[in-house]
Amino acid sequence: MSSMSRPTIFLLLLASAALAAQQSASQPTTAATGPNPDTSYIDAQGTVHVTRVVPVPKTISAEAQRVLAHPVLILPGIPDIPDQGSPAPMSLDQSRGIVDAYAARAAEAWRKICAVDIVEDRIAGVPVRIVRPKGLTEANRDKVLLNLHGGGFEFEGGSLAESIPIASYAKIKVVTVLYRLAPEYPFPAAVDDAISVYKELLKTYRPEHIAIYGTSAGATLTAEVAAKLKQLGLPLPGALGIFSGSGDFARTGDSEALFGLRGLSGHLDPPESSPDDSDYTARTDLKDPVLSPVYSDLRGIPPTLFVTSERDMLLSGTVNLHRAYLSAGVDARLVVFDALTHGFWYDAQLPEAREASHIMADFFVKQLGK
Repeated sequence: MSSMSRPTIFLLLLASAALAAQQSASQPTTAATGPNPDTSYIDAQGTVHVTRVVPVPKTISAEAQRVLAHPVLILPGIPDIPDQGSPAPMSLDQSRGIVDAYAARAAEAWRKICAVDIVEDRIAGVPVRIVRPKGLTEANRDKVLLNLHGGGFEFEGGSLAESIPIASYAKIKVVTVLYRLAPEYPFPAAVDDAISVYKELLKTYRPEHIAIYGTSAGATLTAEVAAKLKQLGLPLPGALGIFSGSGDFARTGDSEALFGLRGLSGHLDPPESSPDDSDYTARTDLKDPVLSPVYSDLRGIPPTLFVTSERDMLLSGTVNLHRAYLSAGVDARLVVFDALTHGFWYDAQLPEAREASHIMADFFVKQLGK
């Protein structure tokens, strides 16, 4: 059985919801059977065996508190994922169908808040979605945002949930790239597709009036594309947005041993000591400077906004790449939301999601307006 990229494994937890209620490796943990004492033991290899009791913090919205407090993951129209137990196995096609349904519902929720027009198109032969905000200002007609969606490199998991609020709040058109997916098309197919679209946009837009951004796999891809643009000697965009991603396929960050898709709840296997992400990386050296931009020359990368959250499985990946950018002299800003989980800004019902989207949009407006 082939391996999967780390973000893909977490998305499969979501995708397995349809079968998880029927099959489970263990019975759900209850208040009666769950460990309650605060314990910590570090073995001879330095591995920590730990139990912590973590209340829902009052520093987040009432809506977010309810999400964290609920014992199962609630997704409209999708069966609940139990709080404990391994997800049931399913095919990639089944998983993609469920993730597609989730993405469609997330997009629908954002469309109730944000007024946009959406059209399907192709740019440089690559399928794209173009999201135009209602009330596009004359000052922003010469600007464009390029979105690289999340989805573990194997799913189209969030092109519209990532594009609709940003287009609406920034009042700038967003082009979201429907790049080729692994495992059918491993690295560097997604990078190549994004580069092709970017090069075509350069025929119409000045590079300083383009920003590239993404969430999860799309955030990682954003960093990869920036590294590739620099390697090719192409003009760099005016700004980047790396929202819960990573720049290092060769090493596993600490947060991946602590948090799953839903933070502290749900099934989570210990991470492998040597990450194996061959569905996406194929036979590429895991320290390749484009695949893992943390190993590239990052000097001259444009101003970049990093956004993550305290219970994000990719918290380590995001902050480690942020530090690498800072060390290279990049204007890199970091926002970490307390307690919230991976990609929480997909959920239009959360006040923090709207706040995060405004932070992202405002950053692009300021950077592209210089």
